[in-house]
Amino acid sequence: MARVIAFVNQKGGVGKTTNTVNLAAIAGHTLGSTAEDQSQVLVVSTDPQASTIWWADRVHEDQLPFDYHQCDDKPEDLARLKLLDQYEYVFVDSPGNIEDEKILMATLDSTDEVVVPLPPAAMAYAPTKRTVEKVLEPRGVPYRVLISDWDPRDGRVDLEQTQAYVDNNEWPRLNSVIRHYKIHERAAAEGQVCTQYPKGRIGLEAREDFFRLAVELGIGGRPLPRQARKRPATKAKAKGKA
Repeated sequence: MARVIAFVNQKGGVGKTTNTVNLAAIAGHTLGSTAEDQSQVLVVSTDPQASTIWWADRVHEDQLPFDYHQCDDKPEDLARLKLLDQYEYVFVDSPGNIEDEKILMATLDSTDEVVVPLPPAAMAYAPTKRTVEKVLEPRGVPYRVLISDWDPRDGRVDLEQTQAYVDNNEWPRLNSVIRHYKIHERAAAEGQVCTQYPKGRIGLEAREDFFRLAVELGIGGRPLPRQARKRPATKAKAKGKA
């Protein structure tokens, strides 16, 4: 049975497609093909805009390390994702608007884990909170929040504030951070995935983030232990005084 990982957030523009495609590229590159020259990784897009498919179509067929499929109007196909025994991993890219209940529920029913991308931007906080507390937690879906699109040139204040926001809400958080690089923005137009980035410091650092994420998620091996959901210190103190 395939292991299914979905990228979900009600907010658009948080990096779901970028993270889905590049993590799949790392997984496909690491695992390689089967003896029958079959990729062990599948990317499924449930976004009607099909940005993932447009991106994958632009990559040279011989250099794309995963298969891909558009599935925004067939919830019955999503229900069978875990049964795809020809794949080791299936990565699902969801749309910015997750109000299509049939597609969303079918995705979550077939998902082993959800990754919730969250950029260090205050406007992304409320939609992320709704996604976690109104969609994921009521259904008992395992999830972790991924800080994404952080620009190191802005300093660490926004990053640390966002990490604190996640921790204060007691959401499980991935240690990996996906940094902002222009090369990610140009990749789709230039028909590249991160395993094809040009050699050099920027290309290496951009790829490195996804290698770290793959290791933490246990792509090709065992996942690292999930962070325990800890009660924030302020709440703990208040409880102790009570």
